[in-house]
Amino acid sequence: MLSKPSQRKKTYAATALLAAALLTLSACGSEDGSSSVASVVDEGGNTTEQAAIVLDQPFTKPNLVLTDTKGAKYDLRAATKGQPTLLYFGYTHCPDVCPLTMSNIAVAKSKLPKAQQDELKVVFVTTDPARDTPAALASWLKGIDPQAVGLTGDFATIQAAARTVGITIEPPHKDKNGKMVSTHGTQVVAFSPKTDGGYVLYTESATVDDYIKDLPKLVQGAKP
Repeated sequence: MLSKPSQRKKTYAATALLAAALLTLSACGSEDGSSSVASVVDEGGNTTEQAAIVLDQPFTKPNLVLTDTKGAKYDLRAATKGQPTLLYFGYTHCPDVCPLTMSNIAVAKSKLPKAQQDELKVVFVTTDPARDTPAALASWLKGIDPQAVGLTGDFATIQAAARTVGITIEPPHKDKNGKMVSTHGTQVVAFSPKTDGGYVLYTESATVDDYIKDLPKLVQGAKP
């Protein structure tokens, strides 16, 4: 984790278009285990990985209706209106980035007062709906954060919703070893309880300490 706050976070005046340009794809469970994170060039000309990117023009919360782990319809906008929300797109068969990201959030969330834990919505939307059934999502999330919302549904619908917050998702495919992988942006989008706008992006370089420091502010709708 970078030691200087000025290096850890930057606020961009280039709106969501610039943010989308910064977002990268990670082949979770790829052969070489490689992944990419967003990077920026600071004033000194050095390229640094950013744990959090604060946007001056937030993303609109996706108009997304999917199926939750109980098999019920879940309207993202309606169910999370006025509540601090973390949105992440990933899949349960991922052996690295997805479980690490969700676990980091879960650990940080456990440090919050109980009332704030209940208030914070953590939403995990699968990028591999063919395998991630409601039951599969429920089983996977139970070992990470039983309060987290798991959503599945039509792939095209999920892909389109992710695109509205600058995250690219490709259809699951087999790698050269015949293993099914899902290639997707690995950013976590934080939505404000005050405006319902997605005003902070967390890259996969964000650590549990980053979330521990930032969640108390995110719950209040403040900038981290």
